[in-house]
Amino acid sequence: MQEIGSFILDQLLKMQWLSDLVASMLACFGIDPQSSWGGTLHFFIYDTIKIVILLVTMIFVISYIQSYFPPERSRRILSRFRGIQGNAVGALLGTVTPFCSCSSIPLFIGFTRAGLPLGVTFSFLISSPMVDLGSLVLITSAFGPGVAVLYTVFGLVVAIAGGALIQRLGMDDQVMDFVRGESVDAEEDMRRAPRERALYAAGETASTFRKVFPYILVGVGIGSLVHNWIPQEVIEPVLGDGNPFAVILATVAGAPIYADVFGVIPIAESLLAKGAALGTVLSFMMSVTVLSIPSLIMLARVVKPKLLGVFVGICLIGIVACGYTFNVLQPFL
Repeated sequence: MQEIGSFILDQLLKMQWLSDLVASMLACFGIDPQSSWGGTLHFFIYDTIKIVILLVTMIFVISYIQSYFPPERSRRILSRFRGIQGNAVGALLGTVTPFCSCSSIPLFIGFTRAGLPLGVTFSFLISSPMVDLGSLVLITSAFGPGVAVLYTVFGLVVAIAGGALIQRLGMDDQVMDFVRGESVDAEEDMRRAPRERALYAAGETASTFRKVFPYILVGVGIGSLVHNWIPQEVIEPVLGDGNPFAVILATVAGAPIYADVFGVIPIAESLLAKGAALGTVLSFMMSVTVLSIPSLIMLARVVKPKLLGVFVGICLIGIVACGYTFNVLQPFL
């Protein structure tokens, strides 16, 4: 059983066979994969292909699942739950939705217009970019299943607690008036044939891939440079265990960056390999995916400053707390 688990992790998720293949191809052209330039090229080619394969596979699977949950059906499901149960269901629903916060905001508007509790919609909005199924698979491939499961659990806890707190604060009046208009979500046909669902999933895969691929190239490019050109002696004092403010620094540094988990994972892998603490790296990832400046600008168009500030504050506290917790647990993972 252990051998099967190792095979799945190493050959299917981490794709060790692909790493070996790329190294052999570079060697055929006289390029040493162990050299700085060769290592940079190897990292870039291997990680790009690996992420694209995982990305396309997971988007197709998730989109196929999403074909069973159009906005109107999701609204009906969420409307059955109240209180902390509603927050939990909203957070879990966020795991099968698009990969970036900007993509989640239109659904947030639809749910709000449909009359769902504000706290439930914010639980959805927090979890959607942070803990989708695609990120779970990719984090497993990069850091192992233990870290991936804990990352998902922490992300869901932040989403549930954040939504519950927003609901408790009674901030329904902090949503822009136009968002409170009549719901425009129409009932979608739930009797699609498997072929129709497959075509829908293929279309979603192509659309998402076109949006995400440039960020993958940028993320892998930065990761390859960090991995092969920045000495460990530079990164470790800043982002390692020795700096008590490393988690806060990484969280703040991640906010201005606009990317999804597929683009930021290569950077995180390289930082970890260079001595950055695990929790610090994961806080950076969470900040990039949840608190990117473009997504906050979009959210500012639909909620008032007070609610936006509470949302940012909750996410910052949750992300920083997760980072420090992971740093404490790192020796045991």
